[in-house]
Amino acid sequence: MRARLLRPLDWYVLSEFLKILTATAIGFPILVIVIDVTESLQKYMLRNLPAMDIAKAYVYGVPETMFQVLPAAVLFATVFSIGGFTRHSEISAAKATGISFYRFIAPIFWGAAIATVLGLLLGAAMPVANSRRDVLLQEKRSGEGVTRSNFTFATEDGRVYKIASADASTGSLDRVEIDRKGYWPGYPGYVIFARNGKWSQRKGWMLKNGVVHVLTGDSSNFTVSFDSLRDRHLTEPPKNLLANQKAPEEMGFVDLGKYIESMELSGTDVNQLRVERMLKIAIPATCMIIMLFGAPLATSSQRGGAAYGVGVSLGTTVIFLMLVQLTQAVGSKGLVNPELAAWLPGILFLAVGAALLARVRT
Repeated sequence: MRARLLRPLDWYVLSEFLKILTATAIGFPILVIVIDVTESLQKYMLRNLPAMDIAKAYVYGVPETMFQVLPAAVLFATVFSIGGFTRHSEISAAKATGISFYRFIAPIFWGAAIATVLGLLLGAAMPVANSRRDVLLQEKRSGEGVTRSNFTFATEDGRVYKIASADASTGSLDRVEIDRKGYWPGYPGYVIFARNGKWSQRKGWMLKNGVVHVLTGDSSNFTVSFDSLRDRHLTEPPKNLLANQKAPEEMGFVDLGKYIESMELSGTDVNQLRVERMLKIAIPATCMIIMLFGAPLATSSQRGGAAYGVGVSLGTTVIFLMLVQLTQAVGSKGLVNPELAAWLPGILFLAVGAALLARVRT
């Protein structure tokens, strides 16, 4: 079966690529850890963090670091493996036997595809790992607060809650606004304003002193005042309302999508979150794109040897990271569709890579 799928030459090319990819994908995070420890050790000492907690925190930080450096690792592996084949005339020998350059580097493309799958798996592991890292480093508290002010959240059934203040010690809310969007006459929208709310274990949340505006959708509405109103849709106890909210980097692709929908319902600008969400897929996919960009450049590495390979790889990595930052800013401002903005660096590198690849003598 192995001989049918890949020939000995394919296995040789793939193994050389994977060796460099593995060394780079592991080496970059280690370098980042060493630099970060050097810069942050004094801060951790002031917090009296145990050495074991610091060590565990950096282990939890590996998925995020490796996720970010995977495209650079693929580029290094592509440039150095193909550069080595070029310097040792292995590509020329393959061409002499009728194997084109495109066919020769096909196993490297599959290696880049493996890196893409690894990137997606790392992206799925990042949310839990980042949360545990931040708790160990005391970047955020693991427990809940007692009070919280001016916050908004949405429930799964489409209701958006805007609360001026909440107090878990007394189980009370102040100045509550509840919005529900209507979709048809039998399911009208409404807005509820309540001066305050109170929690009880038996009845849940009871809203006090407010009004209900029912929006029928035909440019008319009617208003009902109330002294007390039980909100059976909000079942979260006070301590859950005050729990620390997850940051975007602590959410997976699906969870972040739900969070974005909730924030959109509350009128919050979510363009930056939309860019960050799409980057969770775009960055791993860039591994295959960056390979197509680096392959034709590597055929010229024989002129400068390892120094040329390092220069090309580092220069391309810096440009790619700058483009990611630039497109994040453009997408966040709404100048470009946020999802498209996340893919712009990859699209640009794909276009340039395709042009360079077309010029390679096969």
